[in-house]
Amino acid sequence: MRAQKKIWKTPGSWKDKGNTLDMASEIHMPGPVCLIENINGKLTANQTALKILSAVKQPVVVVAIVGLYRTGKSYLMNKLARKNKGFPLGSTVQSNTKGIWMWCVPHPNMPNHTLVLLDTEGLGDVEKGDNQNDSWIFALAILLSSTFVYNSMGTINQQAMDQLHYVTELTDRIRAKCSPGNSEVDDSADFVSFFPAFVWTLRDFSLELEANGQPITADEYLELSLKLKKGTDQKTKSFNEPRLCIRKFFPQKKCFIFDRPAQRKNLIHLEQLQEGELNPEFVEQAAEFCSYIFSNSKPKTLSGGITVNGPRLESLVLTYVNVISSGDLPCMEDTVLALAQIENSAAVQKAIAHYDKQMSQKVQLPTETHQELLALHRASEKQAIEVFMKSSFKDVDQKFLKDLQIQLEAKQKNFCKQNLQASSDRCSALLQDIFSPLEEEVNQGIYSKPGGYRLYILKMERLKKNYYQKPRKGIEADKTLQKYLMSKESVSDAILQTDLTLTAKEKELKEARLKAEAAQAEARRLEEIERQNQLMMEQRERLHQEQVRQMERDRANWLAEQQRAQERKIQEEVEKLKETFQAENRRLQNELQHLHRTANSPDDICILL
Repeated sequence: MRAQKKIWKTPGSWKDKGNTLDMASEIHMPGPVCLIENINGKLTANQTALKILSAVKQPVVVVAIVGLYRTGKSYLMNKLARKNKGFPLGSTVQSNTKGIWMWCVPHPNMPNHTLVLLDTEGLGDVEKGDNQNDSWIFALAILLSSTFVYNSMGTINQQAMDQLHYVTELTDRIRAKCSPGNSEVDDSADFVSFFPAFVWTLRDFSLELEANGQPITADEYLELSLKLKKGTDQKTKSFNEPRLCIRKFFPQKKCFIFDRPAQRKNLIHLEQLQEGELNPEFVEQAAEFCSYIFSNSKPKTLSGGITVNGPRLESLVLTYVNVISSGDLPCMEDTVLALAQIENSAAVQKAIAHYDKQMSQKVQLPTETHQELLALHRASEKQAIEVFMKSSFKDVDQKFLKDLQIQLEAKQKNFCKQNLQASSDRCSALLQDIFSPLEEEVNQGIYSKPGGYRLYILKMERLKKNYYQKPRKGIEADKTLQKYLMSKESVSDAILQTDLTLTAKEKELKEARLKAEAAQAEARRLEEIERQNQLMMEQRERLHQEQVRQMERDRANWLAEQQRAQERKIQEEVEKLKETFQAENRRLQNELQHLHRTANSPDDICILL
């Protein structure tokens, strides 16, 4: 199964022991770097390696290998890295690896995990001449790893056990707890919870795996080799001591045996040999070893089941190396607490950064109400605490949580203060923008006239209404407006006073004008009355004359009418007389005619009287 390559991003470039890695480009870590340098017997942490660890955010599976120098430790580590080259292989009696070297590669079986390989300098190097330095390398490999590989040559015999005397010195090099009241026995009993899984690799193993004529496994061979002898004499104690420590400190144990990888003459070129040129049994054994490590090695954890990632491993390296350099003994309990302090401090900062980011994205100052700001704060505070809880561990007495809450409270107060200031600034700017034309009109004296105060107040009310209609003024809107209005009270009073003064003078002038106008009106009224009287008199005179003339006309008309009536009457009398005369005349004529007719008739006797 081919794992996906992990990309390392570290700015710049670094050089270490002749190796150069350009970290500006996105590349897989090409080879190991020195993690803990051993210079003249002094252990120091390499900053380049620590920087690489700090970038590994995934859980780490840490496999460390320890053993005598020139026993092929580096070759096994290269196989775990699935490379032929990487950790330097020595082909002479001199040790090539100094200190502890690190190679971070993607874990082939565990996605989102990083496999950290630690190759240590060979124990028992005659050039060092200092066993104490070897003991510290041995102790550091145990403290930093989740799987500890002890590599040795040949079989597990008393010589091999004697060479493993470093395990008997662990209680002299490491303390589980730092309370002075704990006994060494009780303290060592706590190592189990801190110690890694133990794998013993036996190189160039030439014996048959048999016991009592029966085939056994490598693990059974290991268990038989760790079997204790009965007895209390010094020789028995010396025999049992390393075995007892291994049994007590490493409850999970595994053993692998390896044949010689190739013929002796080819061992100096082991890196160049192809797999087909190697001993097939060795190839199979190496593959079995790698498969076991990949499948069974667990992520590095601390007390309480705390999973270690790159930054936490970085902190462990620094803590252990600094303690050793100071001459003190590493205390695993203190280390966890120190790591917790570092992690929790970082968790607080991470939570604060998350809070700041959330508030910067959500908050637009000024807010309309104080409650709006508090609601945004509470939501961001809740998320920040969740971020802290995910990143923190062993927060004794909730010290860091309380510190976070104090900082968040301070930030809330600061936001409230900023909100007030932002509101004040916003409102001041609005007031300046809205009321500056009015101030200019005041300076121009537009309102320095009678009735100017009323006009000024009306204009002020319109501008106030405009101000209230503007959005996002914040909680200082009324206060800032009132403060502004109070600052303009003297101007308002001056306008009012000017208005009153000018109005009084205008009133006097108006009264005088009204009096003059009244006198003029009265004069005009009297003149009009006189004119009307004159007109009435003239009218009456004209009416009288007209009446006289009318009476004269009426009299003349009456007299003429009387005259005409009299004439009509006379005429009528004349007509009547004429008609009477004519009628009488006709009668007389008729009588004459009748007489004539009668006179002419003989029969008629005419009697004259």
